[in-house]
Amino acid sequence: MAGQSYDFTGKTPDDAIADGLKALKLRQDQVDIEILNKGSRGIFGIGSEPALVRLSLRATRIEEQAAKPVAPLMSQASPEPLPIPSPATATSTGSSTEQSKPVETLVEPVAMPKVEPMPAPMQATVAAIAEPTPTPSTPAPSNDVAEVTQPADQVDDEVLSQLAVELLTKMIQLMGFQGEVVAIWREGDDKSDEYEDRYLLLDVRGAELNPLIGRRGETLDNIQYLLRLMVNQRLRQWKNIVVDIEQYKARRVTQLTQMALRMAEQVAASGREMSLEPMPPNERRVVHLALRDHPAVYTESSGDGERRKVNIVAKR
Repeated sequence: MAGQSYDFTGKTPDDAIADGLKALKLRQDQVDIEILNKGSRGIFGIGSEPALVRLSLRATRIEEQAAKPVAPLMSQASPEPLPIPSPATATSTGSSTEQSKPVETLVEPVAMPKVEPMPAPMQATVAAIAEPTPTPSTPAPSNDVAEVTQPADQVDDEVLSQLAVELLTKMIQLMGFQGEVVAIWREGDDKSDEYEDRYLLLDVRGAELNPLIGRRGETLDNIQYLLRLMVNQRLRQWKNIVVDIEQYKARRVTQLTQMALRMAEQVAASGREMSLEPMPPNERRVVHLALRDHPAVYTESSGDGERRKVNIVAKR
């Protein structure tokens, strides 16, 4: 039985080891542990993979000694005489011999898994996030992502666009996707647009990018937030950057506007208040803007947190 190996998986190496020991009905000191894959949680749940470990049954010290030839007792140098128990130490049961104590199994300590270094692409991205903007007196360090040497208030549109595109491209590559990032500067419009101020739109185009959008755009919002943090770390200034995937946000604005207008007509005809499904703040704003000048209805928000929604009410 000793020497046989078994592979087990789990969310983490510890979970895989625990499942393996339970399945084999063994203790940790009875196996050799080899971590084949530490697993990955991915980013926002994308690209995750389980941990993989290999448990090899270890031979005990008794089995090792049983395989060795036994030397004759008389060949040992100066054997010590065995102690003879005195009557005072005899047991109360009257037995002339004591029961032999169980032989403890001697095992070697389990080798700790070797900690592998962080992959080079991840090191470059982490450095891009944490590294401060070099000053004119400090030479700019080498990096996979372009360095910005201009002060924040002097960074022009082209430099900001290049920095944001390269950071976003690196991010989606580390998440396991391939896509082209198209940068467009747009002027905000408080009447029809989701954003009032001028902003940089980064639209990612490619195949099989739906996982980057997520449920109701939650993953896409997280990507946008992380990118803004990365750019802010470089420029020491918050920039209005909007990330989109295959024009998802533009299509969503159109859908919300059309839905709001349809429901407004129903409320105007029936006189009864109607509530939309809970929405994030940016989508609620789209509905408010779509019905701001409606002659028969007005809008108001209710609820807290993720349950906050828009109500469409008929004007009296």
